[in-house]
Amino acid sequence: MSSNPELSFIIPCLNESLCLKTVLDECHNAGTACNTSYEIIVADNGSTDGSQLIAQESGAVVINVQEKGYGCAVRAGIAASRGKFGLMGDADGTYAFIDAPKFLLELRSGKQLVMGNRFRGNIEQGSMPLLHQYLGNPVLSFIGRLLFGIQVGDFHCGLRGFRCSDISTLRLHSTGMEFASEMIIKASLMDLEISEVSTDLRRDHPERKPHLRTWRDGWRHLRFMLSFSPKYSLAPLAFLLITLSISSTVFYAFDIAPFSGPNTLVAASSGLTASLALISDYITNRLTIGKIYAYKGNQRLGDLLHFLSSYRGTNKLFQSSLVLLVSGLIILLQITPSLGSTSISSRESHLFSFAGISLLMGSFFSYLTATKLATLSSLRPESK
Repeated sequence: MSSNPELSFIIPCLNESLCLKTVLDECHNAGTACNTSYEIIVADNGSTDGSQLIAQESGAVVINVQEKGYGCAVRAGIAASRGKFGLMGDADGTYAFIDAPKFLLELRSGKQLVMGNRFRGNIEQGSMPLLHQYLGNPVLSFIGRLLFGIQVGDFHCGLRGFRCSDISTLRLHSTGMEFASEMIIKASLMDLEISEVSTDLRRDHPERKPHLRTWRDGWRHLRFMLSFSPKYSLAPLAFLLITLSISSTVFYAFDIAPFSGPNTLVAASSGLTASLALISDYITNRLTIGKIYAYKGNQRLGDLLHFLSSYRGTNKLFQSSLVLLVSGLIILLQITPSLGSTSISSRESHLFSFAGISLLMGSFFSYLTATKLATLSSLRPESK
């Protein structure tokens, strides 16, 4: 142990007396194998089985974390660490802390986040439920690679190393198991250098009750990923709805059964309204993420969004809203029986009504988007 360590082992803990001593002994062996100065931080989340005393007797620094949750414990451990690099992992004995030299080698070479990959190492029989091994982890890892372009094979491995100063810039806040997703997603948005190394996974202690809840925690991971990827959580649905709206209108205009009834235009109006709302949310969500995490993504789209959020861009949207509003009202007034022409057919009247209402919805979309962008542009990202 050192007062100025290079490496901090960070271990969240909740009632892990069955395994903790073995884990801490392995951390000491790993620190020796790394041939470096190190410390061990145990972030205790309210243990009642004597885990704190075991940690202290094993030479670890114990941090008592009042707020419940895996993410809370890890964040407190990172905040209390003094090392240049951190290596986090669970206290249940399943992760191979003895692989610390692999992680440290990558970190010393300039990597800022180093993920463990259990699928490239040895997964001991019975150490991972088949549902997790063949469905949960592979599917969620695939979604993570798809949404964020993070080229790692094990998105949710809990054994990971990082440069502490860089991780502190991510402003991590998740309290539960989704903290693991938050760390890697925000690291990718901030363009941190990410790599991975192979690591093993061992069987849990037979008498230990797992903290992980398959469906609840899997959903929390997925929900977090979608919330940080408006490109995939909002844009596809908006595109689908607007496509259906346009198609329905064309079918109605050409009297193609079974879309020849006026209810078709009611459905088309609903689809158009929903798609415009989703597009508005996509624009503002994408810009919010971009402002906070300096994330640009596609350059052309980034330039367009940057223009829309500028003073000139929001003015254009406000002006467009006014033009669309006036145009829509003119069309609707023209087909009003008491004011407009009565020579048009019922089908034409319905189509003109739909066009007028669509213009009014477009006006509302432009106004709503402009007001949200004007508010967003007045905000400043927190200091990093």
